[in-house]
Parts: sequence; structure tokens; C-alpha cells
Amino acid sequence: MTSNIKQQLFSGIFYTAIAKYSGIIISLVVAGILARLLSPDDFGIVAIASVIIAFFNLFTDMGVSASIVQNKSLTKKELSDIFSFTVWTGIGISTLFFAASWLIADYYKSEILRTLCQLLAINLFFASANIVPGTMFYRNKDFKFIAIRSFTIQIIGGTAAVIAALSGAGLYALIISPILSSILLFGISYRRYPQQIRFTLGWNVLQKIFSYSAYQFLFNIINYFSRNLDKLLIGKYMNMSDLGYYEKSYRLMMLPLQNITQVITPVMHPVLSDFQNDRECLVSSYERIVRILAFIGLPLSVLLFFTAEEVTLIIFGDQWLPSIPVFRILSLSVGIQIILSSSGSIFQAAGDTRSLFLCGVFSSFFNVIGILLGIFHFGTLTAVATCITITFTINFLQCYWMMYRMTFRKSLWSFVRQIFSPIIISLLIATVLLPLQYTLEGMNLFITLILKSFISFIIFGAYIQLTHEYNIIKKLQEIAGKLNKQNNK
Repeated sequence: MTSNIKQQLFSGIFYTAIAKYSGIIISLVVAGILARLLSPDDFGIVAIASVIIAFFNLFTDMGVSASIVQNKSLTKKELSDIFSFTVWTGIGISTLFFAASWLIADYYKSEILRTLCQLLAINLFFASANIVPGTMFYRNKDFKFIAIRSFTIQIIGGTAAVIAALSGAGLYALIISPILSSILLFGISYRRYPQQIRFTLGWNVLQKIFSYSAYQFLFNIINYFSRNLDKLLIGKYMNMSDLGYYEKSYRLMMLPLQNITQVITPVMHPVLSDFQNDRECLVSSYERIVRILAFIGLPLSVLLFFTAEEVTLIIFGDQWLPSIPVFRILSLSVGIQIILSSSGSIFQAAGDTRSLFLCGVFSSFFNVIGILLGIFHFGTLTAVATCITITFTINFLQCYWMMYRMTFRKSLWSFVRQIFSPIIISLLIATVLLPLQYTLEGMNLFITLILKSFISFIIFGAYIQLTHEYNIIKKLQEIAGKLNKQNNK
């Protein structure tokens, strides 16, 4: 990894991390307040609306944003043509979504769902219009501004949602943040990177990026159903309360996933796309990232499994008790998902969106089978969570086989070496926490959470120190030495 790439990666990750980890506190506070003010039914209904709008949102992007980052030769006029395309399609798709709200409400037999979908059509339009100006930040590697923008919008959106809930807005409080955020996001992005609207669909420039964006778009479609079919079917064939419990468990599982990988992956594609013609540099850079993600994700997955009860009840309260076994099962997939979520950026950076699409087809096939088995054969939320966790593991294996065999054209063994040591440390932590789980049973939730976390961190720190993975003692000595010099001055 060259020094220039290191600097760009670490700079991007640093600023993204500041925004993300500052935002964790905000999102947890907001989620905790809303979970105590609203019912599982409310969260279930909004989950359905969010999943459906996510589907319509796929047709506003169609792989365009990734193509803008990848294609360095796009001119200002071509970008304006793409912007015009996203605005006109945004108007059409948001109108279509508004019109479909009656059918959606009738299908799920929920009148309030119709109103929610109609309001969220606003979100759909502004998300579409923001594709070009929003993506320009990533194309120009302006990660510091992205961090400031994200953090500011998160504070405003979360505050508005809490105020609305406290004022008695009910489940409408759950859609205030996404609508307000999309408007603010577009306003800020457009002000920084203004685009000229034209009365054209920009077919010429779309043909220029089609070969890349087409596979990206198809992957997004496949990935959508892979990720959301469970929620759509639970809401229809089980009930909204079950969906509320499942959705809350799924969001808890996604919280570390989003706040770890979304610090790194948004930076990877813009930075590593500069080396799309140097596969060796791309591979070596990525394997270092994989090793870091594995050391974070796999031990964290074990810790979340053993602290599922404490985390759920402390954040959301006693009414979410049925979510605990679902979250515990889903947490087993956190580690591999943290690693796997970085794979898309590498396929994109390598210009191999075809392999990305093929991975998506394979993943979706197994995910759909798992979801259908869990809902229609076993009929319980824990069964759905178990089936999905198994399919995530299968998809992890096939994705990296495809990446190393087809994209990198080298042995998978170099990848396995990166995750071998993180697997060992995860097993060590599990071995210690298993008997501790029964020993601490019945104690205060805060105390057990602190104890389990502290012991896990001690094991983790000792392991990486003894294996020379990272010299913690030397680093602490360097910090202490710097502090002493400052004090002596």
C-alpha cells in the first residue's frame, strides 16, 4: 500500500469515523426514547413503508452513483445530463410510489400505511435529486465535509423525531427524520456542487456508463430482495408486532455493522478506484483492511451474542423482551457481515461489477430459501433469524471464492490467512464468556454488561500483544513519554 493511498484512506476513515461514532450516541438515545414511546406495531408498520420505498429508490439510482465515482473522465456537461436524468426519473418514480400507496395499504390491510407512503414520496424525490451532487463529495474524496454534513443532519433529524414523538405524533415521528434528512442532504449537497437542470434524459452519457452501471443496478435489485424479503413476508404472513420485534433485532444487529463498515467502505471505492489497473496493489491494500475488519468484527460478534439480553433491555426497555433471542442469533452473523460488506467496494474499484452481480444472484437465491423456510416451514422469528444467519455464512464463502478466483485470479489462501488469527481470539473469548454467562445470571444488567465487555477487552488486548499483532505496551509507553515531555516543558 503506497503512502499516498494510506494517507487518503486514513484521512477518509478518520473524518468518517468522527461523524459515525459521534452519531452512535445520538442514534442510540433517539432509538431508546422512541422505543419507549411507540409500540412494536408502530415500528412494524413503518418498517414495511421503509422497505417498499427502498425498492422504488433503486430505480432512481440504477448504479449511477458508483459509475460517477469510477469514471474519472465525465465532464461537467455530462454530470449535468446525469443530474437531469435523476431529477426527471425522481419525479416519475415518486409519483408512481404515491399512486401505489393505495395498493400497498390494501395489501397489508393498513390505512395508515397509505398516508405514510404518500409522505415518504417526498423522501424519494430528494434522494433521487441528490445522487449527482451527493456523489461528487465521494468522487472528490471530500470526506471531511461528508462527516460534518452527516453529523449535523443526524442531530437535526433525531431531535425532530424525538420532539414529534413527545408531542404525540405517534408513528409519524418515525418518518420525520428520513424526510427532513433527505431535504437537508440535497440542499447542502446542491449548494456545494450545483448542477444545471436540462430538458433531457441524457441518453448519450448514460450509454457511456451503462456497461458499469448496469451490473451495479442489477446487483442492487438482487441485494434488495435478499435483504428485505424477510420483513415484507413477516409483515404479511405473521403480524406487525412480530415484524416490530424482528425489525428492532435486525436494526440492533446492523448497528455495529453500519457504524464500523460505513466508516471504511465509503472511503474504499473512491480511493482504491485509482488503482483499478493495478490488481496486486488492490489485493494487498484490501487484505490489510480485511484483517482489521476481522479483528474488530469476529470478537464483537461473540460479545454481542453473550450480551444480547443486556443490550436489548438497556437500550429499548422491557417491552422488547421477545427481540432478545432473535438478536442473539443474528449477532452471530455480525463478524462475517462486517467483512463481507467491504467486498462490494472492491468489486467496484476493480471495475468488475459483473462478478458483484453474480455474487448477488447466488446470495439472494440462498437468502430467499432461508427466509421462506423460516417463515412458512418453521413459522417462528428465531427460525427466520437462524436460517438467515446460515445463509449469510454460505454467502460469505462464495463471495470470497468468486473474488479471488474471478477478480483477483489468485489463491484464496492469502485471504484465509487474514482471518485465521481473529477466529482464534473469538473462540478464546467465547470459551471464557460461556461459563461466565451462567455465573452472572440474575445480576444487574449494567454490571453484567460491563463485566463481560471488560473481560473480552482484556482477552483481546492480551492476545494481540502476545502475538505481536499490535504492540499496545509500546504504544502506551510512547504516549506516556510524550505526556511527560509536555509536562516538563
